[in-house]
Amino acid sequence: MQGAIARVAERNDSKNLRQRFWHDAALPHVEIRRACHSRVCYKPHAHPTFSIGAVDGGSSIFTGAGGTPVALHPGSLVFVPAERVHACNPAIDSAWSYQMMHLDSAWLASVRQEYATVSSKHTEPVRVVDDPALYTQFCALSDVLFSHAAVDEKEAALIEFVGDYDLKQSSYVEPVVSSTQLEHSLAPVLETMRNAPEVTVSLPELAARAGMSRYQLIRAFRAVTGMTPHAWQLNLRINVARTLMHKGKSIAAVAHHLGFADQAHFQRVFKAYTGVTPGSFKG
Repeated sequence: MQGAIARVAERNDSKNLRQRFWHDAALPHVEIRRACHSRVCYKPHAHPTFSIGAVDGGSSIFTGAGGTPVALHPGSLVFVPAERVHACNPAIDSAWSYQMMHLDSAWLASVRQEYATVSSKHTEPVRVVDDPALYTQFCALSDVLFSHAAVDEKEAALIEFVGDYDLKQSSYVEPVVSSTQLEHSLAPVLETMRNAPEVTVSLPELAARAGMSRYQLIRAFRAVTGMTPHAWQLNLRINVARTLMHKGKSIAAVAHHLGFADQAHFQRVFKAYTGVTPGSFKG
């Protein structure tokens, strides 16, 4: 379920800046801000977190990636490790729109340690990246975090983005194995989930059973099933629910049997996967 203290705050100020913030007590290692038409300037500063910035509109100047300021444009991404002094400000007499995500350094290190290679021990540089596909993925991740998606789905999207970024930098992730190997590795995990669809198995547990890192597991699930582990579990439950209702089980009984928090939760998920409510399906 979504964290009980998930918070999206929106504020407008006198400088025509519209900002939105998202953070959730259930995912304390990540927070994100969206700012539109900002003219606010920042002094050089540092964060205790790993920061990822994305330029959505306008022009800006970034300092912190070496001695020369770098001009950023829509679609630019900036990756700043913890405690690195930097600043990013709009071009003179202009406004810009951007997103800024902060990741807890210890959490990020724990994710990377699951798939890190020897090169990951080296000091990580500040990086300015112009990669349309990665920018699109970052925006999709931002949309997921700001949405009402389940916590597990948000966590998976975050881990997948971090791993994909590392893979593109060729500094952390080892090559993905063949699809046949992936299917073989996932077989016991899928069988476990099929045998007990009502049991919610956490991402770390699933990864351990498959002998993979969390990132590798998410990528493997996408390659083999086209879904994240969480989405696959929910889809399995809905397919089981359809069978049980065809056999005459009540909606309330099915929701309870399959481990949904309550009947309302079951109805929302069922409609998301089938396009109709359980009541309409059951007739």
